[in-house]
Amino acid sequence: MRHKRTYADRREYLIKAVAKRRKVIKEKAIEYLGGKCSFCGYARSYAALDFHHIDEKSKSFGLSQRGLTRSWERTKKELDKCVLVCANCHRELHVGLLQLSAEMLKRKSGEFREAPLRWGNPEPSLA
Repeated sequence: MRHKRTYADRREYLIKAVAKRRKVIKEKAIEYLGGKCSFCGYARSYAALDFHHIDEKSKSFGLSQRGLTRSWERTKKELDKCVLVCANCHRELHVGLLQLSAEMLKRKSGEFREAPLRWGNPEPSLA
């Protein structure tokens, strides 16, 4: 006799699938922002790295909210408003012991950002 799949089985599968996706998205997000703390350079554990919104008013959603999954494109747009910091530096930022440097703010505003790669022939045709 064949085993019939139950709601509980499906529920457990979905819980694991969402957790796995969130872990992959967090890893991609950390790499997208440089892979280490913007202040102290900490990079030993992804679990200890946080995303700090430069301007709380521009925050569309919290990147670490549990249970929420979003597309990578939407996540990248939100990451562009953040800096990557370790948990200790993040707490110090919020209590005022650390401040974002002018260089960090300029980098996030686009002044130092690299142009996106273009696919195909980057040079105009001479024909």
